[in-house]
Amino acid sequence: MNIPTEFDDIRPFEPEELPAVFERLASNAQFNQVLGYVMPGVPVEMIHQKMLQCKTNMDFQLAFCYSFLKNLMAKASKGCDIDVQAIDINSRYTFVSNHRDIVLDSALLDVLLVDAGCKTTCEIAIGDNLLSLPWVKDLVRVNKSFIVKRGLSPRETLIASKVLSDYMHFVIDRKHDNIWIAQREGRAKDSNDRTQPAILKMMALGGPRGSVQQKLESLHIVPLAISYEFDPCDYLKAREFQLKRDVPGWKKSKQDDLVSMQTGIMGYKGHVHYHCAPCIDQWLKAISPDTPKTEIYDKVATHMDQEIHANYRLYPSNYLALDMLTGGSDHARHYDAAYKAMFEQYLQGQLAKIDLEHPDEAFLRERILTMYANPAINYLTAHNNK
Repeated sequence: MNIPTEFDDIRPFEPEELPAVFERLASNAQFNQVLGYVMPGVPVEMIHQKMLQCKTNMDFQLAFCYSFLKNLMAKASKGCDIDVQAIDINSRYTFVSNHRDIVLDSALLDVLLVDAGCKTTCEIAIGDNLLSLPWVKDLVRVNKSFIVKRGLSPRETLIASKVLSDYMHFVIDRKHDNIWIAQREGRAKDSNDRTQPAILKMMALGGPRGSVQQKLESLHIVPLAISYEFDPCDYLKAREFQLKRDVPGWKKSKQDDLVSMQTGIMGYKGHVHYHCAPCIDQWLKAISPDTPKTEIYDKVATHMDQEIHANYRLYPSNYLALDMLTGGSDHARHYDAAYKAMFEQYLQGQLAKIDLEHPDEAFLRERILTMYANPAINYLTAHNNK
């Protein structure tokens, strides 16, 4: 495919570029060390040969990522499923989801789409703040990721956002592939998921001539709700809340991101559910043409939030955390004494993992409970507003 050169430094690798990238990865000692960790007992040379047999990015995903994730979720969850009834899996969409896990949000979506019968996976938006190592950047671009540039000046951000938007429209219109992008930059640490209008503004910078509604419509946006029974990173997020509270100007390090990625991938998740809301194309058509631009982005963000919140799958952990926060028992029908005892034990175990010189246990406990309660609060609000 003839891809404009303006996309060269952000797009995934094309099939003809893969052999050189595979050779580059095969000669990287750190990459080979990681292979030994995720595929123990398999000779590295055999893995390299299997990589070279992959002619497309999706070949690579099916040969390596699919089986790794299937095996991972068999050990680290009680099951992972998707509801795609509201969409046509033969069409192509921009999936915009709440952001639970740095790596797995998009990776599991790919697996679930394949299992649902979709003929392709997704091109994945990933921030360059997670790509400090050259081999990691190579690997994610093999795995159908495109790069979102962070930390730029306002002028550079505008230019980069236009290129990013143009690329997303190119993927849907010309490459006929799906896209995944988070509803906000970074994860909502308290699980109070809200779509950033800035993400929608970026999407509307590119694409065909026309109104904001028409530009967004051409991306075929599907709000996607991701629900975890347990978040392996809950204690890391709580630790971050206390550090931000107590240490002026505290910021995460690259090492913090690596720990979060590893914990999120390998940690126990309980049940995991993905739910596709209807594509918003028809809803966009109903917005009055006279609506000011700024109002449009807010309206769309509000609609996205309503759809994501309404399609959460709530677990006993969500209802129980809400009751524990309020000191009530309004939702006691959703859990029993055995689950409550297990959850209390889980909570104490997570709190014990928090590495701080002066842990504020009451604050940390409240933060973790809030992470589990917020999906329930938003779900109940969304259904009351219908």
